[in-house]
Amino acid sequence: MPKLYFRYGCMGSSKTANALMVKFNYEEKGYKVALMKPSVDDRDGVDIIKSRIGLQSKTIVISKAEDIKEWYLSLPNKPNVIIVDEAQFLTESQVNQLKDIAIEYIPVLCFGLKSDFKTHLFEGSKRLFEIADSIQEIKSICKCGRKAEVNARVKNGKIIDTGNQIEIGGNESYIGVCYKCLEM
Repeated sequence: MPKLYFRYGCMGSSKTANALMVKFNYEEKGYKVALMKPSVDDRDGVDIIKSRIGLQSKTIVISKAEDIKEWYLSLPNKPNVIIVDEAQFLTESQVNQLKDIAIEYIPVLCFGLKSDFKTHLFEGSKRLFEIADSIQEIKSICKCGRKAEVNARVKNGKIIDTGNQIEIGGNESYIGVCYKCLEM
């Protein structure tokens, strides 16, 4: 039975690498995979998903206005599975559409952050926590050795707490830290 999966972690926990490895495993078994990401994530190029360890793949870009279920139903040659990277940037409606696809048709695996640099849930993550059939944390560690639980925004090597909720960036802008190190 198809399900909606949410695999989440902090910055630096290898979420994208995990998504790309899952894609590879499905394709190696002969399955057709639709790899997707929200259009707001243009860090590595418009239609590319790239992990910090160098894995990368072409991707389908989803705009905020896109109806993912309509897109899926319109395909003449449908995929066997949908994998979404940076799922925190999906809208609530898009997560609902993915749930519908998972109920009626195929598995949907979403990878993304739980919360922003102020520890508030993103819209897509919030909805995934509410309706995903399976939720799994991809763990990472803080520089102090504790479990990283928070995405800290950094500027010039210092943790900052200002700015918009969404500012696209990688290791130069965010680090995964524990709550104790966030307060330092």
